[in-house]
Amino acid sequence: MEKHFKRTTITSALPYANGPVHIGHLAGVYVPADIYARYLRLKGRECIFIGGSDEHGVPVTIRARKEGITVQEVVDRYHNLIKDSFERFGISFDVYSRTTSPTHHKLASDFFRKLYDEGKFIEQVSEQFYDEQTGHFLTDRNIRGECPRCHAPEAYGDQCEVCGATLSPEELINPYNAETGNPLVKKPTKHWYLPLDKDQQWLEKWILEDHKEWRSNVYGQCKSWLDGGLHPRAVTRDLDWGIPVPIEGAEGKVLYVWFDAPIGYISNTKELCDANPEKFGPWEKWWKDPETRLVHFIGKDNIVFHCIVFPAMLKAHGDYILPDNVPSNEFLNLEGNKISTSKNYAVWLNEYLDELPGRQDELRYVLTANAPETKDNDFTWDDFQARCNNELVAVYGNFVNRALQLTQKYYEGQVPACGELNAYDKETLAEFCDVKARLEQLLEGFKFREAQKEAMNLARIGNKYIADCEPWKVVKTDPERVKTIIYLSLQITANLAIAFEPFLPFSSKRLREMIALDTFSWEDLGRTDILPAGKQLPKPELLFTKIEDDVVAAQKKKLEDTLKANAEAAYKAAPVKPTVSFEDFEKLDIRVGLVKSCEKVKKSKKLLKFILDDGSGKDRTILSGIAQWYEPERLVGKRVLFIANFAPRQMMGEESQGMILSAVNFNGDLSVTTTIDDVRGGSQVG
Repeated sequence: MEKHFKRTTITSALPYANGPVHIGHLAGVYVPADIYARYLRLKGRECIFIGGSDEHGVPVTIRARKEGITVQEVVDRYHNLIKDSFERFGISFDVYSRTTSPTHHKLASDFFRKLYDEGKFIEQVSEQFYDEQTGHFLTDRNIRGECPRCHAPEAYGDQCEVCGATLSPEELINPYNAETGNPLVKKPTKHWYLPLDKDQQWLEKWILEDHKEWRSNVYGQCKSWLDGGLHPRAVTRDLDWGIPVPIEGAEGKVLYVWFDAPIGYISNTKELCDANPEKFGPWEKWWKDPETRLVHFIGKDNIVFHCIVFPAMLKAHGDYILPDNVPSNEFLNLEGNKISTSKNYAVWLNEYLDELPGRQDELRYVLTANAPETKDNDFTWDDFQARCNNELVAVYGNFVNRALQLTQKYYEGQVPACGELNAYDKETLAEFCDVKARLEQLLEGFKFREAQKEAMNLARIGNKYIADCEPWKVVKTDPERVKTIIYLSLQITANLAIAFEPFLPFSSKRLREMIALDTFSWEDLGRTDILPAGKQLPKPELLFTKIEDDVVAAQKKKLEDTLKANAEAAYKAAPVKPTVSFEDFEKLDIRVGLVKSCEKVKKSKKLLKFILDDGSGKDRTILSGIAQWYEPERLVGKRVLFIANFAPRQMMGEESQGMILSAVNFNGDLSVTTTIDDVRGGSQVG
């Protein structure tokens, strides 16, 4: 049985204050969260929408070291930039604060201390990677090395981006500091852990039995983690930037950012309520009242933290509500490539707002239309232009402009009286009379892409109605009939202003001004008498204008220039790995192999299966994680270099007997290393 709540607390993932917000963040988190918040407000439901900057952790310290400034200067700059960008873009937070605020520091420290005092943590000493030259312990993402699965040379300490394997730093071959290239040693250090293994049983019931309505990607990822068995997770780190661990013997340690950051939702709520007690009441009602619904909007990389780690923290504290839903999106790609903040390959929100002023709703519309709700999706500037021109301008804008211009032309801007309805009028009204119910069902189910499509269908109904009725022709023979046509067209227009309010707030506001709709609510949606006969309308303006070719060309060139710059920078900046002895090199048996066949490995997006003539008289099978860069048939007949004396490895049910050598290109692609001479298979390289 569906539970009914008195109010809703909406949170959106806290962006790192080490760079601007880009369209991937918007599509994955902030636009859907804003749609939902605006919808609830329009319905008159009690809700708050919480945002803020995540200002601790490693990324901000790396940025500070690169720029030669203090970490505080970095977070101040980007917090203000992000906050300003969100405001300009219309993300309607009730509060947008930060994790460096005094309120947050105290609340996070108190949260940790309560759990510590109640014995909810376990204390462990473990050996972790340490850079002796810099004097720092390193986080997983700061460690690189050779992937033990596919042998890609620059896998991260938590994941290989070539074969997709989830890793730990201990598994990497020859790990090194990703920032400096320095070799690493192991050093013992003490930390406090949240014993998630003790939460296994109740989390399984709470998620797998009680929340089967969660999106499949959320449910599936949680199930995978739970099936694998939960383990204690550190809540402290050896860093010099963050919230100091508030106990004796923890000098030089801070709260781990994934313990600290989600508490920011609570501290930001406290700031909001303390500053506006009459409007929002005590902060506790938004986080501790069982009649409050908690909804987290996040990207898929944060699912585990919001569905397993943070709920375990809240449960351990004892008096907080747990999230009722976590509508997580997949990733948005850009022109067929992954968005990369570190490589500046993105459409940055602040730059978009400067370069395409007044086009907030166009971007909101396209990001929602392409929302990666069930799978990764792709943003392209050509699609952006096509959707804006063919849908917003040609359908929605065209209908509204026709209806309002004809009202001015025939009735001097006054809403005409409705006459007797004919069969086509009634058929048209029947098509949109239940628009409110359809939109509600989709919005309540967090299906924002389909909901926006439903709103646009209302514009299509209006566009078809006025085009089919041809009032500009009928006015010559039956002017009374035209009054009914225009009256109904204006009612559809008013419905559009309400239906699109959660999605396109700027254009909806302009449209309401054009039809003098001063007061409105969600309950008005579907009505056919929103604008009364005789109401005077002001002179209209175009609701949308076309995106011209030169605008799109400039944005595409900008991305192409970034790719070229990244290729050159990556080539120049690639660090030399730690020195090895000649004796170690001699241990590698590098040979030439003739590719007899090559095919994709079933159920793998990364792997190709090579059958090589290695000169031994027997075929050799090698699997290589290069499928995204090659069609397998292109490699048949090539002479490739491979390492012949690696121990065989099981990969995707196949035995791989060596490693194909590849080179990392300027743009990050992999190229198989081939020979140009007619060298026989099995020839040694040395």
